[in-house]
Amino acid sequence: MKFSRRLHLSASSPVKQYLSCLAAGSLLLALSAGHPAWAQKRGGILRLASPASPANMSILETATIVAEMPMMGVFNNLIVFDQHKPQVSLDTIVPDLATNWWWNKDDTALTFQLRQDVKWHDGKPLTAADVKCTWDLRLDKVPDKLRLNPGKAAYENLADVTTNGDYEVTFKLKRPQPAFPMLLAGGFAAIYPCHMTATQMRQHPIGTGPFKFVEFKPNDSIKVTRNPDYWKKNRPYLDGIEYTIIQEPSTADLAFVSGKFDMTFPFELSVARYNNMRERVPTAVCELSPGTLSTHLLINRAQPPFDNPDLRQAMALTIDRKAYVDTLGQGEGEIGGILQPPPAGLWGMPPEQIADLPGYGLDVQKNREEALTLVRKLGYGPDNRLKIKVTTRDWSMYRDPAVLLIDQLRQIYIDGVLDLVDTAQYFPKIQRKEYSVALNVQTAGPDPDPIVQQFYGCGSNLNWDNYCNPEMDKMIEAQSREGDAAKRKQILWTIERKLANDNVRPIIFYRRGGTCERPYVKGLTIMVNSTFNSWRMEDVWLDK
Repeated sequence: MKFSRRLHLSASSPVKQYLSCLAAGSLLLALSAGHPAWAQKRGGILRLASPASPANMSILETATIVAEMPMMGVFNNLIVFDQHKPQVSLDTIVPDLATNWWWNKDDTALTFQLRQDVKWHDGKPLTAADVKCTWDLRLDKVPDKLRLNPGKAAYENLADVTTNGDYEVTFKLKRPQPAFPMLLAGGFAAIYPCHMTATQMRQHPIGTGPFKFVEFKPNDSIKVTRNPDYWKKNRPYLDGIEYTIIQEPSTADLAFVSGKFDMTFPFELSVARYNNMRERVPTAVCELSPGTLSTHLLINRAQPPFDNPDLRQAMALTIDRKAYVDTLGQGEGEIGGILQPPPAGLWGMPPEQIADLPGYGLDVQKNREEALTLVRKLGYGPDNRLKIKVTTRDWSMYRDPAVLLIDQLRQIYIDGVLDLVDTAQYFPKIQRKEYSVALNVQTAGPDPDPIVQQFYGCGSNLNWDNYCNPEMDKMIEAQSREGDAAKRKQILWTIERKLANDNVRPIIFYRRGGTCERPYVKGLTIMVNSTFNSWRMEDVWLDK
């Protein structure tokens, strides 16, 4: 595969250091493409349980792994993260539908050259128009609309997408954004066909990927099958993948123990379940991954009485983070800020600086005394307790920490009851801001772009708690413009401190999650700083 880098960069360009690593990854892919796969075996269905039933199969409309994971193999991106490298970063990006790409002189336009041998699952050829149609849909520039558009805020800096013939497409930015390729390499950056409507893609998605969509039966199963005409002629190895939807964790675990499934759902095993699984299935290959998602307190600051900053501060101060790690994680887990902590996370603050954030230290008694002083001034006490609902998703990794949160809030005269919402309805409910207090889980990377913009920027459709600070918006843009990693990190840590001081989505902890596979499952890499980016599945095979 020819890979050229027609770059126009000055020696001082902040983008240069970001892009220089891309060529190396692409060259490795090119060199390895011609090697025969001597050891791999073809055939077989990979079977696993899925913990929840998504609303539909549109990967552009979903914010959950239970839909994104099955669909990532149905599609391709322009570029993608190397599926065999566990730590995602800008230097692990490799070609997918694009053969090469380059920036213009002022680093505001990124152009891609496309492959010319790619067909959609219905036989129609892929062209640059499909790429433009995809981002016009994502940016709400066309009459056809996504029912939900969780990724729109990620492309706040994208002004337009233009084509030059059938096989060249350019992303035009409003300003330089060195990490912009990270957005295009993620699991949600799938290319949609122009000739399919958003409604059709919810029901029967068509992609260019290694697997074809077969069926989705809500609360039952999702199935995909091998694409015999995939443009990578020797992929995929599997005949298909089947996801059986089982919401009860103990039932899913028992099914794996009994041999019904080849692997557990990624990251889904709690530490207790992980340890139990290793004992019950000693031949399984199990991995306990560092937390890639933050569990956090979400407060709708537009709703009284939560529009009072003292009440929000008291709620943030009462959190005992170590109790979460000790109780839910049996001592396994990380305490961090808005970005995944090191060493798995590449951008988060070190532990000693996290401990200095208000409420994040280990002196829980001191924090709660301060919290009690605040709520008493607001008129709450033993005879006047605040009654609330704590909304969360009906999934064990949400339910369990929500129960603990309710218990901790009781310490400051707040009595909560659990409001469980089905997966298909949860994110629409939160996005409509139909909640007062929630226990939520959200991604923390792998790169700060677009995480900080999506969750903390004024006007973002994922800014669910109504936080808006023009000073914060300026810092968010500054870190996005910065090409020097060390300087960018310092801006990000200033953002971390500001958000902690403002009690914005207080991060509770990072839950470690386990995955177990039968020893015959080969070729799958579980990433350490990314939940959504390793499910192309074209290199997975069964050694049996």
